[in-house]
Amino acid sequence: MAVEVGQEAPDFELKDQHGQPVRLSSFRGAKNVVLVFYPLAFSGVCTGELCALRDEFPEISREDVELLTVSADSTFVLRKWSDTENFGFGLLSDFWPHGGVATLYGVFDEDKGVATRGTFVIDKAGVVRWKVVNPIPQARDIAEYQKAIADLD
Repeated sequence: MAVEVGQEAPDFELKDQHGQPVRLSSFRGAKNVVLVFYPLAFSGVCTGELCALRDEFPEISREDVELLTVSADSTFVLRKWSDTENFGFGLLSDFWPHGGVATLYGVFDEDKGVATRGTFVIDKAGVVRWKVVNPIPQARDIAEYQKAIADLD
């Protein structure tokens, strides 16, 4: 079942690329969260999307915005990818149970074993205020994320 706009975002805890646990609800009351699911580290479209977030999404430097990215890759793969690309944001591992959080959000492709390209903007109260889900080969438009964050202000 997919998470829809207006619903409370399901809470989860995953480890980031450094092995540190990150809990979505820890940002409640303090930060809006941009939650970005993607299929695979090191793949072409995913690298392009996350490099664009690194380079063209200044909102990640705001004190009231947290960018969290999620894939079913292991923490070891995510650490190597983060170090290679100099990502300064959290890359969360949805490795085990495999795709469990992506499934919770309705963006896990069971046949391929990876997340689709789902993005959820979650306000400080923990409510989903905007979302987009694209097929695996189709990149998302960062300008849409920026508009969704601006609409929360």
